[in-house]
Formats: sequence, structure tokens, C-alpha cells
Amino acid sequence: MSHLKLALPAGCVLVPGASPSAILDVLAERQRQIQAEGWSAAHDDEHDAGDMAAAGASYALNAADVLHPFSQGDGGGDMPDCWPWASVWWKPSTPRRDLIKACALILAEIERIDRAEIHAQQGKGEAA
Repeated sequence: MSHLKLALPAGCVLVPGASPSAILDVLAERQRQIQAEGWSAAHDDEHDAGDMAAAGASYALNAADVLHPFSQGDGGGDMPDCWPWASVWWKPSTPRRDLIKACALILAEIERIDRAEIHAQQGKGEAA
């Protein structure tokens, strides 16, 4: 996956000794969702509140099923009950890739929440 150029804010420290590849991979996946899939902010805003968080949780659960030492790993990539969309969109992969997709989807949900809050605040300002 190609990496984005990322400048960390002053004073921001990643885990000592850790490569920034994980966060870069999450940000690259978010960019891929926007550019390759066409999931723009306007598209994301059309989702029901929590849909992208549930999708992210689904991918995280799938990864946990494979990674957890006490799991039988018997999920077999089956779509979790919390998956919010049609089964054609369920595309599990490796645990690392699933966790990257999970983080990117949760980031998209946070962005949606932030935009909704800005929109609500602007609406209050116009009503005053």
C-alpha cells in the first residue's frame, strides 16, 4: 500500500520503537475508500448513525476471532450480526488488513459525527 506523507503534530510521539506504518496504512485505507470507492463525505453522511462504526466493529471482531488464542477461529470469515450492509460488501481478509479497514471505517464514523456537530452548530447560529 502506498504511504501518505504525514507530519505529526509537535509533541506527538508514537509508541517508542514502533514504525508509523500502522497509522499510515489506516490513513491510506481511508484515502482509498474515498478515492477508489468514491465514498465521499456526502456519501458517508447518508449512512445511518453508527453504520460505519458497526462495520468497523465487524472487521475488528473477525480479526479477533482469528487472533485470539482461546478462539476456535471457527468464524471462518462469516459476516457478524452487527454488519450493517448487504453481504456483498462484507470482504474479510487477513487480521491485519481487517483491523486496518476497521480503523478506517471508525475514522469515517468519527468524521461523520464531527460534520453533523458542525452542521447542528451552524443551524443553531442561523436560528439565533
